[in-house]
Amino acid sequence: MGEGGSSAAPAQRGPLAASPRTESSRDRSESVSPALETPPPWLWGKGPARLLLSLRPLRSPPPIPDESGWSEARRAPVGEVGSEPRRAANLSAGRAVTPGPGSGKQNEELRNLSLSGHVGFDSLPDQLVNKSTSQGFCFNILCVGETGIGKSTLMDTLFNTKFESDPATHNEPGVRLKARSYELQESNVRLKLTIVDTVGFGDQINKDDSYKPIVEYIDAQFEAYLQEELKIKRSLFNYHDTRIHACLYFIAPTGHSLKSLDLVTMKKLDSKVNIIPIIAKADTIAKNELHKFKSKIMSELVSNGVQIYQFPTDEETVAEINATMSVRPQIKWVHLPFAVVGSTEEVKIGNKMAKARQYPWGVVQVENENHCDFVKLREMLIRVNMEDLREQTHTRHYELYRRCKLEEMGFKDTDPDSKPFSLQETYEAKRNEFLGELQKKEEEMRQMFVMRVKEKEAELKEAEKELHEKFDLLKRTHQEEKKKVEDKKKELEDEVNNFQKKKAAAQLLQSQAQQSGAQQTKKDKDKKNSPWLCTE
Repeated sequence: MGEGGSSAAPAQRGPLAASPRTESSRDRSESVSPALETPPPWLWGKGPARLLLSLRPLRSPPPIPDESGWSEARRAPVGEVGSEPRRAANLSAGRAVTPGPGSGKQNEELRNLSLSGHVGFDSLPDQLVNKSTSQGFCFNILCVGETGIGKSTLMDTLFNTKFESDPATHNEPGVRLKARSYELQESNVRLKLTIVDTVGFGDQINKDDSYKPIVEYIDAQFEAYLQEELKIKRSLFNYHDTRIHACLYFIAPTGHSLKSLDLVTMKKLDSKVNIIPIIAKADTIAKNELHKFKSKIMSELVSNGVQIYQFPTDEETVAEINATMSVRPQIKWVHLPFAVVGSTEEVKIGNKMAKARQYPWGVVQVENENHCDFVKLREMLIRVNMEDLREQTHTRHYELYRRCKLEEMGFKDTDPDSKPFSLQETYEAKRNEFLGELQKKEEEMRQMFVMRVKEKEAELKEAEKELHEKFDLLKRTHQEEKKKVEDKKKELEDEVNNFQKKKAAAQLLQSQAQQSGAQQTKKDKDKKNSPWLCTE
């Protein structure tokens, strides 16, 4: 299969198609030798030309979507030449570029040469397989669904192990994403698996912003990878890629239609991640109702323009398997969305033990295709299309994010005259633009500072003037009050002087009266004491 496939995958895809392409090998491959490019169609005969053809990827890279939406064709036909940006992306990723019939001079330069003996480069696919196997692979799954819908149980069932998980409550104030990484090994293949759970999704009364933490998390992983790519000293060889490769969207088995929360969330995520819708706890819905429910879900997704993951059908080895999983006008879907049942408990059925759910009315076998679509989901997700999910994440979703981000930063492939931009020219232009904006802002800040200083000076002068006026008013008021006090003091002094004069006069009169009274009393006494005065 590819990097994420199991040990049985090479038998399904063939030895050449099983060559995994790791992130490190893609990053270290700066260029591709012209000798590895596929010869023109008229040379697709026999001998070395067929050997060169075997080194070409089985499927051409998918086109990068633009801001207006996704292109109708998921991939260009085999042998067709993509645009120049796609060719550059293929070269930088270490993939062979397939020229088409109209590639002109490039076709004329390729000639069919025969080898006189064994050279040994036919072991290149085996070298890639050995190198990729020794490095290991990574795969990241995002599980979106309401609390208690069976996300953890399905993950345990898919990978046939018991992951560490804490039961979540329905009392979360908001949506919180919890990522856990595990190291798995099957045969000699090591897989670094990261499972991201949406804790508290759908538990709030107001669900308008439930999708935002999920979108922010996906963008944060894209941004971290982009920052690593833009570093001068990059370490992509051993970089832990945390970008989400597959989003399993768990739909509640209501039997009616999709909730508005499901439609809004999937619409916000379809341009950022590979969405695979699944119906959880499918054993709670009748078989005839389940078929109608699937048709209703797919018609709602199509009518609302939700782009889910398109299983590749242009490879002969997987076309028959993936044909029934595609959502295209000419192909009627059969199994999507997957109706699954998860269980880690084993029940004895006949003479063997099998994963199943025991009910009073019977047993639901997880790996019985007549009971649920678990086997089909495992086949599509892990055993057939794991590498394609990784490739779609890098070539479609991440490239869209990267392109939009670089365009926001001012980087372009061509100028207005359709001439290619060099990185140095773009950097210099952006630097000059930044310096110009910096000088402009500096001048604006200087002018604003001067203006504010003048305004402050005017305010201070006005305040000073008001203070002087208030001081003068207070001074005049003080002088008037002082004059009034002095006049009052003078009046009081005059009154005191008059009072003193009156007092002195009264005392004088009183003393005079006392003196005259004393004299009269003395005379009267003398008269009484003189007899001769009485005889007279």
